[in-house]
Amino acid sequence: MNRNYFNFKSIFSAIAVVGLMSSCSSDDSTDDIIPEPETESRWITVAAAKMGEEPGDGNGGTLIYSVSSEDAKNPDFSIEPFENGFIVPSNRTARLQASEDGSTIFNISYAGDTGGNYTKYNVLGGQNFEQTGSEISIAPYVGSAPRWIKLFDGDQTGAAVYVNTGNEFSDNDTPDDSSDDFYVRTEATMGIVTLDLQNSSIKEFQEHSVPLSAEEEAAGYYISRIDMPTLNAAGDKIYIGARLSKVDPETGERDNDGAVLASRSIVLDYPSLLNPEVIVSEVGVGNTNGYRSINAFEYNGSVYQANQGDPQGSHILKIDSDNEYDDSYVFNLDEALGVNDAYILAWRPASNGKAVLAYRHAGSAEGVAGAQGYFALIDLNSKTAQKIDAIPYDPNFYLFQYQGFAVDGTEIYLTQAPVGENGNIYIVDTETGEVTKGAELVNTQGSHFIGAF
Repeated sequence: MNRNYFNFKSIFSAIAVVGLMSSCSSDDSTDDIIPEPETESRWITVAAAKMGEEPGDGNGGTLIYSVSSEDAKNPDFSIEPFENGFIVPSNRTARLQASEDGSTIFNISYAGDTGGNYTKYNVLGGQNFEQTGSEISIAPYVGSAPRWIKLFDGDQTGAAVYVNTGNEFSDNDTPDDSSDDFYVRTEATMGIVTLDLQNSSIKEFQEHSVPLSAEEEAAGYYISRIDMPTLNAAGDKIYIGARLSKVDPETGERDNDGAVLASRSIVLDYPSLLNPEVIVSEVGVGNTNGYRSINAFEYNGSVYQANQGDPQGSHILKIDSDNEYDDSYVFNLDEALGVNDAYILAWRPASNGKAVLAYRHAGSAEGVAGAQGYFALIDLNSKTAQKIDAIPYDPNFYLFQYQGFAVDGTEIYLTQAPVGENGNIYIVDTETGEVTKGAELVNTQGSHFIGAF
């Protein structure tokens, strides 16, 4: 049975927006659909990743469960997605996105027989998610394990990307006159497809070679992974984050100890996806592709982008309307938080330029699934950051796979629960810094929560 504790007073109040959540088993039909929230409230969908073989790996599948924002703020309300949630189609952890008003969930399955399949669901409350529209597979364009994101264009478009790489060797004599082949460069070919989210159709697909400078390529550097496409404010350019890797040019084998290069992004014309260009930051060093969560956002005419793996600690980088990095903007998380080796795991700004940011650092404890995570409130305008102390932390609080924050005005909803332990939703008022402890999240062994949508 579903352990839900209901706020009857709020249900019968003038601003009541949602009826009782049904306490039914996971095979219930949607006969008792919960009314859609009115303007005073919105759906908050919690995503949970089930353990596969190891605690925190998230490879056992993804379950989602939705509640009203009013119930999400109620600490006496309990949510059990592992017991009663809707199973999202995906062989491993699903890659989820939500509409701006929370009424729709978008999913592209990750890996397996259904990998690359796009589906869309109306959020109806509790475990009730109604598939709407037709399915479409983007696997023929970007493979069965696509890296995709929903663009901020009014829930109209999704974009998925990939990069293929191959080492090139010369069959000419090497400079020392030996007859062996020698390494020349690594060719990186990127693909990008845009998807009409409303009509389930392919909008555009392009492939491009994305070379680095001749000097960098001769030293063995190449773009090895790309992710997190983001539209600029004008809507005529799309920025794609990039990770660089390196091979030893003497052997052609991977060089994991090679120096880290300056952060960079790929810029394409939009919507044509033509004319690729690589832009380089003089501020940040390391990768800009992120991992599971959106890594770059447009705010106030510019795009702000996190970097990872920076030896000086993660930065928030800024790309201006001229489609170049603004190197006068320096926002270093080590300095702002007073830590060493800050690593941005996920982040999301509200409309006021203040954001909640998930991170780890050199002082993070090693838990059952990896380094301990924390949340901070940051301000893009003042370039300041402060750890959110009102949220409890545990060595097993693992945020590396964190995917989503739900934004409602200047409030940001997040999930907090150590691997295999219960936790809560927390709501951060980014304007005042006030933190509200919300609904209880009921966990199960080895599993964890990966965000709110």
